[in-house]
Amino acid sequence: MPKSRITAKLAAVVLGVALLAGTAYAGPQVKFGPNNEGLLQLDYKGQLQMTMRDNGSGPNKESATYDFNFRRNRLALMGKYGDLMSIYVQTEYTEHQDLGTLTVSDTDSGYEFQMLDAVVRFNFADAFKVNAGKFKYNLSRENLEACEMPLTLDRSLFIRAPYVTTRDKGIAIWGNLFGDMFQYRADVMEGRNATTAAAPQPESSFRYSVRGHVTLLDPENDYGYKGTYLGKKQVLTVGAAYQFEPDVAYADTVARTDAKDYKAWTADIFFEYPIENLGTVTASAAYEDIDLGNAYKGFNPDPDTIGLKGEKNGFYVKAGYMLPNTPLQFFARYEKWAFANLNGIVDQEVEWYGGGFNYYIRGQNLKITLEASNTSFDKGTGTSADSTESFMTFVAQLQVIF
Repeated sequence: MPKSRITAKLAAVVLGVALLAGTAYAGPQVKFGPNNEGLLQLDYKGQLQMTMRDNGSGPNKESATYDFNFRRNRLALMGKYGDLMSIYVQTEYTEHQDLGTLTVSDTDSGYEFQMLDAVVRFNFADAFKVNAGKFKYNLSRENLEACEMPLTLDRSLFIRAPYVTTRDKGIAIWGNLFGDMFQYRADVMEGRNATTAAAPQPESSFRYSVRGHVTLLDPENDYGYKGTYLGKKQVLTVGAAYQFEPDVAYADTVARTDAKDYKAWTADIFFEYPIENLGTVTASAAYEDIDLGNAYKGFNPDPDTIGLKGEKNGFYVKAGYMLPNTPLQFFARYEKWAFANLNGIVDQEVEWYGGGFNYYIRGQNLKITLEASNTSFDKGTGTSADSTESFMTFVAQLQVIF
């Protein structure tokens, strides 16, 4: 089927869903305690996607793959008691996530129900706050941006740190200084799981992170960021972070020699500015370097030191424009990443670019997104037959927060 016809079909379905969609509100709230100091709120967060990728199916994996799925399907419980303590607990149910970042799975991936977040937050002062539990670690801005409030369809597919997901378990201290112009963060997290079965590890250690940012216009003073403020703020923020975990992997897992440390650093910038009667412009960029001590060059390297979440470096740039007096926002994104070893190819480079639009019906609570993207590779055939063929992906998404 020609790509123009595919895009037209996706757009028609998206507009049809928008016309049928109902009204979204904040979740129900319950107050409790002698003076109603306590508050609990329950939210549902869903992102239903219709996806088409122009490869991955058929006998030679050269036919298009079509999929309906939930990118995110979550229940979140938020609570506070007075001004000192609050909690955030979030569960997630996922099933049949068979369309991967670079390939389409040959087998059914099944389903998973997990406790995604479970964090207790203490607000001692604006300059000193403590988070304890399972939550987002302090490395890239991209990971710290709210999943339901991005500029583009989603965060980068390549920026995640090794041996963890988007969350980790531990303790973080953070705060805002100098009238919210500067924010600092420091955390101690579990890092690599001590019972990882993929390969033996030199020792069990904690993972340490530090991050700071300077915001020069309206403050970004929360623990999380947003990919766009929909023209409600003027923001210019520059940030950087460093992460370290000692003796995380062997370069030779058979001989159990040549232990390597994990080190990562990143720098990022975010800008959004509403211009009266002209609309809102948004721009963001970041560079990230994941260093595992060249473990991939060993005789029998830890398998988690290679691949998408292994040693790598790269960057993204993204930009958006929101029309004045119309809840329509156009966006574009470009990424380029160099992987130490990806699908059996050393020093593989991946280039990703895409664009689309967000249509906000009730802000982020009810939103339609359409994105088309291209993924291409620098070098030839790897260990998977479809691992180095360029491909296009089209996604139509309905987001509901209720």
